[in-house]
Amino acid sequence: MIAMSPVLDARTVAETVTDPELPMLTLADLGVLRDVHERDGKVVVSITPTYTGCPAMDTMRDDLEHALLDAGYSEVEVRTVLRPAWSTDWITERGRRRLADAGIAPPGTAPRSGDGPVPLTLGAPVRRVSCPQCGSADTEEVSRFSGTACKALRRCRSCAEPFEHIKEI
Repeated sequence: MIAMSPVLDARTVAETVTDPELPMLTLADLGVLRDVHERDGKVVVSITPTYTGCPAMDTMRDDLEHALLDAGYSEVEVRTVLRPAWSTDWITERGRRRLADAGIAPPGTAPRSGDGPVPLTLGAPVRRVSCPQCGSADTEEVSRFSGTACKALRRCRSCAEPFEHIKEI
């Protein structure tokens, strides 16, 4: 069997892989794709989980590996990078538009805590989240958790539509 030469640059291929839980976003749009480079004849990809214990990491890793192997790369290594920790601020503007277009409210700016431990607050954060359907800021949180741990379920009081909101991390 003759090995196929890669047609596309490894980064270009990796940037097409979508998130398994938010398929309207690529891993690059989500900000979890950290680095792609070739070293010693293999492609090395670095990704950062959105949070500790993210159940989608194995699927992300498999999807990246399959995409690069299918593109003609013969050896692929996907590494998990934990520092710095991922933040919703890493979601690209294109990713935020795609979330809104899919009816999911994108996150606002993540809270800053500086270096060191993240302070624990036991109460639910109070913030305005605009409805991705009608744009109204008159919304309420229905459940702190939704289809995934990083989303909350909200309802718009103006148009009465329920929607998910990516929580600021």
